Amino acid sequence: MALELWQSIPFACILLPLGSAAATSVMKPRIARWWTVTVLVVVTALSGIITWQFWQGAAHYTYMMGHFPAPWGNEIRAGQLEALTALFFALIMLLSLLGGLKKLDEHIDPNKVGLYYVVILLMTAALMAQVYTNDIFTAYVFLEIMTLAACALIAIRRRGRTLVAATRYMIMNLIGSGLFLLGIVILYDLTGHLLMEDIRTAVKEIAATGQYSQPLTVVVALIAIGLCIKSALFPFHTWVPDAYGFSTPTSSAVLSSLVSKGYIFLLIKIMYRVIGLDVIAATRIGDVLFVFALVGMVMGSISALRQTDVRRMTAFSSVAQIGYIYLGMGLGTDAGMMAAMFHLFSHAVCKSMLFLAAGGLADASGNSKQFRDLRGAGYRSPIAGVAFTIGALSMVGFPFLGGFVSKLNIALAALEVGGVRSLLVLLVLAVSTWLNTMYFLRTVITLYRKPLEGASYPVEKGRRGFCFNAALVLFALQNVMLGLWSQTVVNAIVEGLSTFG
Repeated sequence: MALELWQSIPFACILLPLGSAAATSVMKPRIARWWTVTVLVVVTALSGIITWQFWQGAAHYTYMMGHFPAPWGNEIRAGQLEALTALFFALIMLLSLLGGLKKLDEHIDPNKVGLYYVVILLMTAALMAQVYTNDIFTAYVFLEIMTLAACALIAIRRRGRTLVAATRYMIMNLIGSGLFLLGIVILYDLTGHLLMEDIRTAVKEIAATGQYSQPLTVVVALIAIGLCIKSALFPFHTWVPDAYGFSTPTSSAVLSSLVSKGYIFLLIKIMYRVIGLDVIAATRIGDVLFVFALVGMVMGSISALRQTDVRRMTAFSSVAQIGYIYLGMGLGTDAGMMAAMFHLFSHAVCKSMLFLAAGGLADASGNSKQFRDLRGAGYRSPIAGVAFTIGALSMVGFPFLGGFVSKLNIALAALEVGGVRSLLVLLVLAVSTWLNTMYFLRTVITLYRKPLEGASYPVEKGRRGFCFNAALVLFALQNVMLGLWSQTVVNAIVEGLSTFG
């Protein structure tokens, strides 16, 4: 059956930034900047169009890339969940770039600024491919592109700490990639397929016979642990503070909100479409994720509470928030997966805003990120102060913001499970929220306290221009919209998950 024009949007969202990355490499920096922004605007608009089509009742579909069927061919699969995820990813990428544009020339060698935009476009193409591909090996290829692009985003800032951070990131992520690839190799040996739906059919037959239960458990463990390492689930998070804390503002925003979420989305896709939740439950891997998530929620928050640097505090907060997502996944139910997906969106929107706002507040405080120097920064950089406050309140779980709905969904999913697991979730959720409140409230109070005696900071240093302010305002609006119109997003996630397998 012939496809309609809008059904080619997933392919365009992958190919446009991928092809533009090659073209951008030979452009002058100023042209490359606005070309990259234009491409991201187009990808965001296309993602909005296809999301609207699914909201209007269009059915999910797959189509073959090229002229050859499996196992030589490739497939793209688009549905409501993929379209919504692509829209969030594209919009966050666009706003993260706009919010950090002014600092790129300061942080990056002028001869390398053009390469930065190449990396941003490669990252966008890889994210779109992770969302839409229906071939597990293609997912691995773009996973590696995303890993290399992320490493470049860290290392491109010429500082000793960023080179160390990039090295640690590369080592940890290559271990994760190796485990993931090994899992794919064994899975291919067991099933003989690379297309996700074909693998799912074969896995069902294997699970029914019980003949290869141990190899299948090993496959699930390798893939899950590999992606857990790459997405910084506790205790695989040691590379996070330096990678997020010493990168450029755009790099920190992209790494914390998009890169880790791309890996998690791929894992959710594999759970549903490749392995199946019933097989995952039989292997008990979900229980391991559940335990790591519970510990990560508390330990990440404790580490954040001990920091005196606002960006490192925000980075450790990400470790705790990744735990929230894996907690929903570890429950092993559709309600838990819905809660995990909603928190994935909520955290992605919020964390980008927090890192961008923290950069603006530091600029208004003599380029210092220490809490003692941030006193009064909320007045010196008002929009950044308000944006950081909204993000902090959302992370704490203040009503009418996305973070509140996330925590409510996780609690309701846990109550649906019942038993000891439910009590553990509610207890750790309460402890983690209390710790969130302590370190985020301390930061917000600091932003509006009287500066230290004798301290003087030029007000103009906190002014980062129209793009920075516009990005923060739009991020803040997204946070509010996720809180006030959460049911629309929840319904889309539920419907998308119902057809995901």
